[in-house]
Amino acid sequence: MVKEFRAELHVHTVLSPCAGVEMIPPLIVRSAHKNGINLIAVTDHNASANAGAVMQAASGTGLIVLPGMELQTREDVHLLCLFDTLEQLEAWQAVVDSKLPDHNNNIKLFGEQFVVDSTGDFIRREKRMLLASADISLDEAVNGVRNLGGLPIPAHVDRKANGLISILGFIPEIPRFDALEVSNRISIQEALSRFPQLKGYPLLQSGDIHYLDDFSGRLVFHLEEPTLAEISMAIKGKNDRDLSLQITDNLHNK
Repeated sequence: MVKEFRAELHVHTVLSPCAGVEMIPPLIVRSAHKNGINLIAVTDHNASANAGAVMQAASGTGLIVLPGMELQTREDVHLLCLFDTLEQLEAWQAVVDSKLPDHNNNIKLFGEQFVVDSTGDFIRREKRMLLASADISLDEAVNGVRNLGGLPIPAHVDRKANGLISILGFIPEIPRFDALEVSNRISIQEALSRFPQLKGYPLLQSGDIHYLDDFSGRLVFHLEEPTLAEISMAIKGKNDRDLSLQITDNLHNK
């Protein structure tokens, strides 16, 4: 039997230097529940050290947390890399670590990068600069994530900064994407009007959550269970799985 999952598949924690200091595991879990969201993905920039802490904070609460990452490719395109397990994500992190430039983070310029535990308590600072492009092409990244059993989705394709269309000027035929993410700064109708090349692709809309007030939960899946296999079926509209987008007050607030 399919069940409804209201989702945010693009959530940052305090490990991302551009995220608010309030983006710690227990508050992320609380805000998701407050907004009726029961499925999220943790997607910090080029990093994954806080994914397990959010999963632990959500244990027993009814909130499902998928481990993930927002990769910045060699082309400067942002790509959501979603996985079912921490082991898959850790394998992908090892690849990314080997391809990131060896530069220290400039806290004054970019912001803090905190690794925390499930209660939000400080563990360490991530010294390596995360707001950088890994030496991994978009094609290599998509294939690498898929080979590990993950789901790669280009992030906020409508944005000028790190958006697929702005960076490349088009949506490549290879690799073929299962879905594309549109930011909450634009309606789907506006996105299709402004970027006709989006037609024919399943479109997701996530809040790109950097602050607790960013949660909206516009994305609704009908799934038997919250796995990437089920999400992939929903994206394709197969076997009674589906997805829909619901208008919320948070649209355009960012």
